[in-house]
Amino acid sequence: MSHARHTSAEMDELARAAQRDGFCLIKNLLPKSLLRSWREAFAPLLDAHIAREGHLKNRGPGRYYVTLPFKAPFAEPRIYEDETILGVVERLVGADMTMVQLATDTPLLGSDYQDVHRDAPPLFPEIGRETPAFQLAVNFPLVDVTAENGPIEIARGTHMLSKAEGMRRLAQGEVALEPIAMELGDVMVRDVRGLHRGTPNRSREPRPMVVIGYSRRWLFRPEVSIRVPRESLSHLSERAKRMLRFNPIVESLDAREETEGTEVYQAFAY
Repeated sequence: MSHARHTSAEMDELARAAQRDGFCLIKNLLPKSLLRSWREAFAPLLDAHIAREGHLKNRGPGRYYVTLPFKAPFAEPRIYEDETILGVVERLVGADMTMVQLATDTPLLGSDYQDVHRDAPPLFPEIGRETPAFQLAVNFPLVDVTAENGPIEIARGTHMLSKAEGMRRLAQGEVALEPIAMELGDVMVRDVRGLHRGTPNRSREPRPMVVIGYSRRWLFRPEVSIRVPRESLSHLSERAKRMLRFNPIVESLDAREETEGTEVYQAFAY
């Protein structure tokens, strides 16, 4: 088990920021060399995905959602079991969280602004108010994210409002969409209910943003999953096995299945 680079008090403060704003940013947390190896391994997966499924355009023009195979270099406990990440996640959705998603969002030149949206509907819309967090997106880029290459824009605090109320406040100028610049190594922990949108990548290089999804122990969304190769089970820590417990165990990840078969997350905006 690795040691957290942040104290308990610092993780408390990060969690409070996420509860208040709908997200928190953890600067310079992940090793840049590790992320560069991810970027190199991701490039052919993106090319294959565009060749096979680029016609879907379900994230908008020039923007692609690509599931990552749970194998090296992406099945990396130094990231998904990072003590700071899990410390913040635990404070938000409980100690017995599940890990449910390993994927990327990548806009290219020619992408556009997405409609403002949330990534999940409310649990209980009939009660007229939002609940504490139940699903989180842990995001980290594989390149520096600048104003030029398509930063996510988030409206702070809207995760605790109904979508209608959040959109009203945006329209009235009571809240604003803020672009979030990130450097390689930075991590964002985000409540998926916060109103946000992707923005255009005006550069000539892809801007991959990884998402690892963590949920409360009782939440199951069938449209997202991580296909775990049976042969990798013996290499996982007991904590990792517990976090991955609701995911399908598969006999192999062949070349076609590595980026296909998990791409069922078509409806993403709520």
